[in-house]
Amino acid sequence: MTAPVASVRDQPTRILGIDPGSVITGYGVIDVEGSRLVYVDSGRIRPRGDTFHDRLREIFALMGELVSKVAPTEIAIERVFMHRNADSALKLGHARAAALCATFEDPRPIHEYAPREIKQAITGGGGAEKAQVQHMVARLLNLQGELQADAADALAVAITHAHMRGRRALEARLGGGRRR
Repeated sequence: MTAPVASVRDQPTRILGIDPGSVITGYGVIDVEGSRLVYVDSGRIRPRGDTFHDRLREIFALMGELVSKVAPTEIAIERVFMHRNADSALKLGHARAAALCATFEDPRPIHEYAPREIKQAITGGGGAEKAQVQHMVARLLNLQGELQADAADALAVAITHAHMRGRRALEARLGGGRRR
């Protein structure tokens, strides 16, 4: 007698969440097993290059190593937003591009979420403070101890994607036969 073969549905979906930054890029990895979220890894990339281009190169290289190591099924990243300083937004955009390009080796879905959308999904309010996001991420993933802010933000991106993909799947099942 042979053992039953696990179906694709039995396999967890591994999501890599990225909180891009030119000084610190946070990352968070979770597995989605049915409706359960399971913490896998988190941390931050702190490039030490002398020039901005050196830091971008290091973000690219270290993110590539991370992607190879954790083998995500899907990737979620925070969108760049424009606050007051256009130069900061441009630098953030470059760091985001370096991190994203490092994920292109193997084709996998990449999803983008706005900061307000992430805060809304995690805390219920789009204007939540960083401390609220950190607290809720720790509760949602049942983590003990202090969580670094950048890692918490990246985990929040991954959790947001897990919720959104679940919501889209449910809407597809419920609305599959409806006319618009």
